[in-house]
Amino acid sequence: MNTTLKTTFCCALLCCMVLPNLIAQTKDGSPKFSAYLFTYFTGGGRDGESIRFAISDNGYDYKALNGNQPIFDSKEISSAGGVRDPHILRGADGKTFYMVVTDMMASKGWDSNRAMVLMKSTDLIHWTHHVVNIQKRFRGNEDLLRVWAPQTIYDKEKGKYMVYFSLKNGNNPDKIYYSYANEDFTDLETAPKQLYFSPTNGASIDGDIIEKDDKFYLFLKTESEGAGIKIAVADKLTGNYVLRDKYVQQTKNKVEGSGVFKLNDGSGYILMYDMYTSGKYQFTKTTDFENFKVIDEEVSMDFHPRHGTVMPITEEEKLRLIAKWGNRDELMLNPQSSWVRKLNIVFDTASKKLVLPLNNGANLKRFNPEFPAPKGTTITPKGKQNFKKVNYTLTTEGRPNLTYTVEAKQYNNPVLNGYYADPDLIYSEKNKKFYLYPTSDGFDNWSGTYFKTFSSTDLVNWKDEGIILDLKKDVSWADRNAWAPCIIERKIGGTYKYFYYFTAAQKIGVAVADDPAGPFVDSGKALIAERPEGINRGQVIDPDVFQDPKTGKYYLYWGNGFMFGAELNDDMVSLKQGTETNLTPRGTFREGTHVLYRNGLYYFMWSENDTRDEDYRVRYGIADGPLSPIRIPQNNLVIAKDPTQGIYATGHNTTIQVPGRDEWYNVYHRFVYPKGIKMGRSAGYHREVCIDKLSFNADGTIAQGRPTHEGIEPIKAVK
Repeated sequence: MNTTLKTTFCCALLCCMVLPNLIAQTKDGSPKFSAYLFTYFTGGGRDGESIRFAISDNGYDYKALNGNQPIFDSKEISSAGGVRDPHILRGADGKTFYMVVTDMMASKGWDSNRAMVLMKSTDLIHWTHHVVNIQKRFRGNEDLLRVWAPQTIYDKEKGKYMVYFSLKNGNNPDKIYYSYANEDFTDLETAPKQLYFSPTNGASIDGDIIEKDDKFYLFLKTESEGAGIKIAVADKLTGNYVLRDKYVQQTKNKVEGSGVFKLNDGSGYILMYDMYTSGKYQFTKTTDFENFKVIDEEVSMDFHPRHGTVMPITEEEKLRLIAKWGNRDELMLNPQSSWVRKLNIVFDTASKKLVLPLNNGANLKRFNPEFPAPKGTTITPKGKQNFKKVNYTLTTEGRPNLTYTVEAKQYNNPVLNGYYADPDLIYSEKNKKFYLYPTSDGFDNWSGTYFKTFSSTDLVNWKDEGIILDLKKDVSWADRNAWAPCIIERKIGGTYKYFYYFTAAQKIGVAVADDPAGPFVDSGKALIAERPEGINRGQVIDPDVFQDPKTGKYYLYWGNGFMFGAELNDDMVSLKQGTETNLTPRGTFREGTHVLYRNGLYYFMWSENDTRDEDYRVRYGIADGPLSPIRIPQNNLVIAKDPTQGIYATGHNTTIQVPGRDEWYNVYHRFVYPKGIKMGRSAGYHREVCIDKLSFNADGTIAQGRPTHEGIEPIKAVK
């Protein structure tokens, strides 16, 4: 006999959202996924054997919803009093959701359950559920001992949802079976049929099927002949799975409950599993279902899951879940206005004060942050407001009202939205524009592989010109660690050429283009591949290119732990033999050399300390020539952190002179604001580019600059 219960919640959130600007779709009309929903249980007992939800933006970092408390009361949705092993699936229509769970309490014994629960929702909030007792529903199961770990997949050939699970009858081993659900997903309409046949007739449980490249991969746990996760492959969903006799878990600990999901960015798949005897969960990554790499150091969770599954979700679905069970502050931290620099929003959780940094040009007298509100939630006032400060009230049915004080400010720093570092900047005489060349940042352990450029006429408003060099596509001698580029414009025979020096795999290369926005063509080999003779430490990175205005000659500088310089040959892609010079300043030099010329003096700048250090900063010295010894002034800081503003790690700079004027600007990177200072080591690859004024004293020394959020005003047009 089936038990039919319908769960209702006091919150009347509906699946339809009043967020038209968030309803994103791919080209084929399917939902655009930007986040992930993790459903899991936590352990034994009625509280532990309950369904919980967590969400993630990137598939690696998860936060529990509802304070890591159950989403449903297990005793209301199950016959045993508890549920385990939740599996969630998005339906073929893209908007209906199916969840199946083991109906069981472990305290009653591992051979105590005969049922599963089928659940269905159209909004992820309200769910119907039905208990299906296999022993009572289908004949021939009189000696059935247990029904474990059901999962659901859509059978495109039959146009039905297939539920698969493991059964143990009498003295037989656990075997994986399948059945088809009825149209309403309230019952199983076909008798269980064996899906997977073990070549040794050993026990098999915890099946998880994913389709890839027109094949079906069944991840399963073997029990009898050695416990672990293996993969069986078939050309058809229901037939002839062939076992690969290889364990794919990357641990010696006992494992169960594998869950596989595809990453939204297309970079591969995650295989996760429950290390149930050690109280841990392990995440691995693969692109081919053959090789699996442990990525536990990249994963964070504020809960301890047991046997769960992950499903990609849309932005609107994520916000809907947050409104019902999450920290509603996140709704206020997600304004949809394109004027807002989302990465730099400052929020005081105690006082509920929010500072929204805006891009240049925003109208503060008529500004609408466009806070997103799912159905059942309102945020007032609505529409355009006269800022500086406005009080907003967030109201959600069934939850207390929240009030926020919101302040909007125009910040011109950072100059680019997103993670970028190690900037270099030129003014193109050809195009009469400034071009900014940074490291593409935000990749774990500085693992970026491409370079971009941005253009501007005023140093404040920047246009993304796209990728100009991709190591994996455009460079034959290196495919990793795309760092710290520099560029110079040179007119040769009436034609402008652009020579772009870059770091790849701790070597320095050069690429050439006819336009500052590319395309750039690599020279085909590293320009500098090894440390200079006599140098036994440090890295071959951070090039800087410079033209001596006195002689017209070109020079290249490089080094981490050492500063070397050399004259470039006229071809600009090779060094003049015999000119390599060790210029390393004493004491404070780390990396990031930059050279400028002003009023007969050569200024050498460099970064001190490590880029992960909050005291990463810029110092300078003065020389009489491009390869002359460097004199260090007594007070030689160019720019350093300012804790009063929350600005840290101001380093790896370049400078730009406005053509025809003694007007100079300092271009540098800093930790991302405001979160960087709390990110630990990863702040060193979550950086952003800023521009502030560079000033000189009357005696030619550089006045220490102050980093700002305000940045600079748009400069006057270059004539």
